[in-house]
Amino acid sequence: MAKQQQVLVVGGGVIGLLTAFNLASQGQQVRLLERSDLGRESSWAGGGIVSPLYPWRYSPAVTALAHWSQDFYPQLAQQLFSATGVDPQVHVTGLYWLDLEDEAQALEWAKREGRPLSAVDISAVHDAVPVLGNGYQQAIYMADVANVRNPRLVKSLKAALQALPNVQIDEQCTVSGFIREGQQVVGVDSSLGEVRADQVVLCAGAWSGELLGSLGLELPVEPVKGQMILYKCAADFLSCMVLAKGRYAIPRRDGHILVGSTLEHEGFDKTPTVSALESLKASAVELIPALAEAEVVGHWAGLRPGSPEGIPYVGPVPGFAGLWLNCGHYRNGLVLAPASCQLFCDLLLGNPPIIDPAPYAPEGRI
Repeated sequence: MAKQQQVLVVGGGVIGLLTAFNLASQGQQVRLLERSDLGRESSWAGGGIVSPLYPWRYSPAVTALAHWSQDFYPQLAQQLFSATGVDPQVHVTGLYWLDLEDEAQALEWAKREGRPLSAVDISAVHDAVPVLGNGYQQAIYMADVANVRNPRLVKSLKAALQALPNVQIDEQCTVSGFIREGQQVVGVDSSLGEVRADQVVLCAGAWSGELLGSLGLELPVEPVKGQMILYKCAADFLSCMVLAKGRYAIPRRDGHILVGSTLEHEGFDKTPTVSALESLKASAVELIPALAEAEVVGHWAGLRPGSPEGIPYVGPVPGFAGLWLNCGHYRNGLVLAPASCQLFCDLLLGNPPIIDPAPYAPEGRI
């Protein structure tokens, strides 16, 4: 086991929480600082599909993280449920993509990557999903795609961390900058005063670029607003996830149906808008006409940490010893979290990495 160090994690979303959990499980002393409440930003707001929306449109770097995570998620959920009694509800439903323009590329990708994606007749989709709207011509299906109930995942990770003696969590703690001694980063300035550590890891999602800016570094991570709506239906209303025209419907086990999402470049504004609500409702009813009669029980917005090609930054910051990044996961933070956080842990502790770390290295990218 690596020698014990004090590691400071800045940011308490799923990436920060799982980074802290992995490090603490390896015997490190971990302190986590979160500017508001744990997991209440992007982690809480997302849909929780355990797959990129269009996995074949991403680079091999994103695919490598996604595949490792997808295969690992069921055991992560089981481990957390056993430890805390809070079930993250990894729910395997499968996913239908409807009327894709790049269906041929999707099928080629699946064949190359060995993923169980296949073309299905549209009548078979209507048999499997009787509530689906008419007017769709073609479909592809992947049977093993799951969704995770992200607020439950956050709650479970928080409980797991609070049970560990070598973890301290400070919520409502804003970090304003870094403490340096020469070229070494030795801590942060925060609303609780100076907090020092042997290693500092930035997991601050959409806020990571602003924080690194205080060191004169330009990290191309920016907030991208996404809005979602939530319906309440019978538990057996929708059996499977469906996706068309960039919009999706995700069933939870208890009959809640999530419909999302928008992509808006509005800075750090998280105000839900009437125009997005109407647009999402229209998409929902086009996908599943019966939702016209269902009650919208929630409407919210979150900020994704947008990054070039959606490739996260995982590893040490060149020129600033002691400072590390695990951020910039854009639309796939929940999907990529298990692999990203395991890879990070491997790098910090000097263990053999689960996958090639080169594509995610901050060096040469900031």
